[in-house]
Amino acid sequence: MTEHRHLPHISSFRDNPIVFFTTCTHKRRKLLACAESHVILRGLWGRSAERDGWWVGHYILMPDHVHFFARRTIVARPMANWMQMWKSVSSRQLAAALDVAPPIWQSDYFDRYLRSRENYSQKWNYVEQNAVRAGLIKKDDEWAYRGTIHDLMW
Repeated sequence: MTEHRHLPHISSFRDNPIVFFTTCTHKRRKLLACAESHVILRGLWGRSAERDGWWVGHYILMPDHVHFFARRTIVARPMANWMQMWKSVSSRQLAAALDVAPPIWQSDYFDRYLRSRENYSQKWNYVEQNAVRAGLIKKDDEWAYRGTIHDLMW
């Protein structure tokens, strides 16, 4: 009989993981890389910790998609409900601010649980280069539509 050994779970992953999210605009419309979108999304995510139990950390708005990291509290709104809620609220606000017709967002999104501090750092380092790779800027710190709302420490 072969004995199976299981590696212990990393407590920060098991108990309170950081989740990497990506979601795109409907039909990949270029709506997000502007001051109005930045203010709206940053405001919603900034209030999300208190209202919904989701703490948003680093984020970057690209013209047609957004990447961000978030961590939930024990009593947080379920992930799918939270994503649906902020997308719904932001859709109304973005449609009005940008004078565009809904829908604003694709209904789906991508999420990935990060397992370590190194994984988080590697993912952020890759993501923050998106605007450079897209040819929108020369250096990542030139991109105005990025930031950190909360420090998601391991």
